[in-house]
Amino acid sequence: MENPPRALTDPRELRALSHPVRLALMEVLGAGPLTATQAGELIGESATTCSFHLRQLARYGFVEEAGGGRGRARPWRLTRRGWSAPARPEDPAWTRASQALDRVLLDRYVERLRRFLDDVPTYSGEWQQASSGQQHLLHLTASELAEFVSAYQELVATFATRFDQRHTDPAVRPAGTLPVELLFFGYPVQAPEAPDVDAAPAR
Repeated sequence: MENPPRALTDPRELRALSHPVRLALMEVLGAGPLTATQAGELIGESATTCSFHLRQLARYGFVEEAGGGRGRARPWRLTRRGWSAPARPEDPAWTRASQALDRVLLDRYVERLRRFLDDVPTYSGEWQQASSGQQHLLHLTASELAEFVSAYQELVATFATRFDQRHTDPAVRPAGTLPVELLFFGYPVQAPEAPDVDAAPAR
């Protein structure tokens, strides 16, 4: 990729992202520069709303003016594609800000997943069979979970590098290509003692 994800270090940066409109703007700008009007058409918000949130994102260095245009006709671009915000258990302010951002992100993920489930019949049989959701319960130590996460990240990085150009250049996408979202969560649960069951949602 051109630039590695931005490593966040300030709780104010997390709070700046913790808004659905700002996250939506970050997503659509991932494909290239847009004006506030163009972005608004894509995410279903007014140009005024988008212009305000773009300025807030710029204040914390997530976006910048791409040059050209005036007012709401000026294009904006990402300064980096993606971000990372590792846990800092010793910093309560960081933890609270991280929790707030994660809740907004989770709402967006669940909303998109529900939309796909509602729209499944509109996809071809090939896409219905390729799409997958799985749940597994493993008994792990924290270090073993970290090992698993590292292996997952390495796998995703391999595919991301392989297909990265498709993100910004539609001309190189094979016929039938669709944007695909991959979600991964690894977290401890308070579950009753019971036989471990790996479950895959029925189609």
